[in-house]
Amino acid sequence: MLQNIRDNSQGWIAKTIIGVIVALMALTGFDAIFQATTHKNEAAKVNGEEISQNELSQAVDMQRRQLMQQLGKDFDASLLDEKMLRESALKGLIDRKLLLQGAEQAKFAFSEGALDQVILQTPEFQVDGKFSSERFDQVIRQLGYSRMQFRQMLAQEMLIGQLRAGVAGSGFVTDAEVLAFARLEKQTRDFATLNVKADPAAVKLTDDEVKAYYDEHAKEFMTPDQVIIDYVELKKSSFFDQVAVKDEDLQAAYQKEIANLSEQRRAAHILIEVNDKTTEAQAKAKIEEVQARLAKGEKFEALAKEFSQDPGSANNGGDLGYAGPGVYDPAFEKALYSLSKDQVSEPIRTDFGYHLIKLLGVEAPEVPTLASLKDKLTRELKAAQVEQRFVEATKQLEDSAFEASDLAQPAADLKLTVHTSKPFGREGGEGVAANRAVVTAAFSTEVIDEGANSTAIELDPETVVVLRSKEHLKPAQLPLESVNAAIRTQLTKEHASAAAKTKAEKLIADLRDGKAPLDKAVDGQNWKATEAATRGQEGVDPAVLQALFRMPKPAAKDKPTFTSVTLADGSLMIVRLNGVNEAAAPTDEEKVQYRRFLASREGQQDFAAYRKQLESQADIKRF
Repeated sequence: MLQNIRDNSQGWIAKTIIGVIVALMALTGFDAIFQATTHKNEAAKVNGEEISQNELSQAVDMQRRQLMQQLGKDFDASLLDEKMLRESALKGLIDRKLLLQGAEQAKFAFSEGALDQVILQTPEFQVDGKFSSERFDQVIRQLGYSRMQFRQMLAQEMLIGQLRAGVAGSGFVTDAEVLAFARLEKQTRDFATLNVKADPAAVKLTDDEVKAYYDEHAKEFMTPDQVIIDYVELKKSSFFDQVAVKDEDLQAAYQKEIANLSEQRRAAHILIEVNDKTTEAQAKAKIEEVQARLAKGEKFEALAKEFSQDPGSANNGGDLGYAGPGVYDPAFEKALYSLSKDQVSEPIRTDFGYHLIKLLGVEAPEVPTLASLKDKLTRELKAAQVEQRFVEATKQLEDSAFEASDLAQPAADLKLTVHTSKPFGREGGEGVAANRAVVTAAFSTEVIDEGANSTAIELDPETVVVLRSKEHLKPAQLPLESVNAAIRTQLTKEHASAAAKTKAEKLIADLRDGKAPLDKAVDGQNWKATEAATRGQEGVDPAVLQALFRMPKPAAKDKPTFTSVTLADGSLMIVRLNGVNEAAAPTDEEKVQYRRFLASREGQQDFAAYRKQLESQADIKRF
């Protein structure tokens, strides 16, 4: 099967401590203590391969950032449970390690050139359609990666992608399965419906019924649990007018800015890989043969198409496009930056094999003037000072709030205003109460029960608040008079629907027994017939359609089958299935579409089963 996969893809105190140690040894044994010490830097081991605490911490941070980015201000801070995040992130790391081990066992691989091509051709790393080293660094920094870390992560993702494609691509679907699916998918049904309407006007409710419902559902008729909070708000923007930029700092920032500019070089290469099939000597001989043909006047582009084993660039004559320093393998980059335009290098050995490298072009960076960058650099320098001021003020606010018994002192220390919110419940409210972290803090035990100030809460990167409870409006029973109308509406709907259901069940029984004619109108309602309805039939309630295609086939034309569906308004829809129509055999084009869909579904199931098999067979230790 693996071959098939490959083919389809690529310490008083001392006594106390001694007592604790003795108790721990008695409970868990020396081995547990030894492991706790030995594995303090390990989060898990998968088949002997370590997942470090650093990896786990990075994964947890990444998961937290992703949640914050996806949900923004509406993010529920209760989701930031460290244990939950850790467990989720560790599971993901273990699954990833298992898949990487599976890819290694199946001998999946790709060239360094292919990895370079993915980076160079990724739109997020481009400016005006061309790869930008500056843009690349900016994006991966936001993701929390260094260049080498990102390349390693991307390489792993490519291997896992090859493995997924290989396993999924190994699935197949038989002709019989295609035909069976087509028969069900293309099947149509003849049916008729009759609406047995719920009649709220016919329902007579007594006060005793309403009172009984109110008493039985008392917990549902309560005022919401609400709080009113006082809070102080610290905003980063308030510090901008308090900082200034010195000329010497501006000049230093300018020099640093232009020092980061680097020229972009457009390279082409011919790669002869050294791998299981090609030895070092064979690869070197082949690259020298290509070099000789170049010396005789043959075109580099043509030879790249004929000989290069980098699938990402061979068809383009070896062209890798423009890139700056830090993208390529060090040996490759050193050779490239030693070339003149149109010059071809000597054979260069990298981890992947031998290369001939040609410099196609050089783009020298445009050096902007200080005047053109002054506003930008001034903003950045002020922003850095403001950030420092903001961090210091946030720490001061948090310390002052922790020591104070109210918000007056923290507000005075930082010249802030104490604001008061409107009442809000656990679902949130207006203004600052729209932030889930604020709601969570406001209803926390420390704030609502113990009367403490909250810790500093980040509303957004620019704003921090500290709050305390001003008033707790506890839930209270709503009087019957205020909910009488709502109860009557609910009970009326329930009774009317129950009556309609009883009527529908009686009618269905009469229809089955022949006591009622099949097509006779009922209470002025005629049967609505639909012929050859498909599974996606427009104009039919989805609930009715779903029930229709679950009904058994009628035994005969004069023996239809029946069911009923309760609609949103409480009415009952009687469904009469008159017949099932088998479709014509699928066309060749339809067979191709069905086969592709079934194969994709089968592939996803195979990959899920493969992952489960890897996990069941693995030696996994969590620390």
